[in-house]
Amino acid sequence: MNFHDELEQKVSDVNELLTKALSVDTGYAEYLMDAMRYSVMGGGKRIRPILMLESCKLFKDPVPELPYFMAAIELIHSYSLVHDDMPCIDNDEYRRGRKTTHAVYGETTALLAGDGLLNFAFETATRAFNVTDDAAKVGKAITILAKMAGIFGMIGGQAADVQSEKDGERLTEDKLLFIHENKTAALIESSLMIGAVLAGASDDDVKKLMEIGSGIGIAFQIRDDILDVEGSFEELGKDIGSDAENGKVTYVTLYGLEKAKADVAAYSDEALNGLKSFQRRNEFLETLVESLINRNK
Repeated sequence: MNFHDELEQKVSDVNELLTKALSVDTGYAEYLMDAMRYSVMGGGKRIRPILMLESCKLFKDPVPELPYFMAAIELIHSYSLVHDDMPCIDNDEYRRGRKTTHAVYGETTALLAGDGLLNFAFETATRAFNVTDDAAKVGKAITILAKMAGIFGMIGGQAADVQSEKDGERLTEDKLLFIHENKTAALIESSLMIGAVLAGASDDDVKKLMEIGSGIGIAFQIRDDILDVEGSFEELGKDIGSDAENGKVTYVTLYGLEKAKADVAAYSDEALNGLKSFQRRNEFLETLVESLINRNK
């Protein structure tokens, strides 16, 4: 099976996992669950759960606790997109080629759907305790998930981003990298770290994967900034040029396209060299990282 066919199969497997996780009866809250399903099942690359799976494979074959965390990381990612798209933040009407959650269900339901997805993610992750013979590693994985999704991770990066825009601040390189490191890279780091923790990897290896995830995440976000300039609605499924239209400072506006592209290559090379240094090579993971950083959509 070639890389693209294998990736397509893995995406399908993650979609099946998410469908199963969200197939619950919520009684009078079913309308909200419909909005949550709409938010999660509207497509997507499923990169974070696949990174988690492949990180685990760097050390051993997939373990029974893994599916619960694979679902949880994607639920958290989906919640963040629901809130990002809302009028109070990015005010985006389209994502992945279709209407955003707030555009379909209204702002109140979208807000609650995001809240519901975040909480449901941790409910899902804790179910790993039912299948494990090592509760300590599950607890460690949940701690990583919570930290990287919170004020010391994704939410912290979002807060810095929103506050900078509100104040009309001209971002410095340090603050822009802080935003990219937390808003984008934190969930990628946690995906790689949790896969390794569940596989029983050493603390040194988990730390190494955190650093690799940071490089991947920053390169991914810079590439996203580039695509906002060079991409198209047909390729990306969302409005293009919104950063410039809103006067938002990005890596491209700060440094220009040429340096942005060069820095993507530098972060990419460093991350790939790190992955290749593990004793148990994972060529699919290496190819996946390359495809993410060099993507056109």
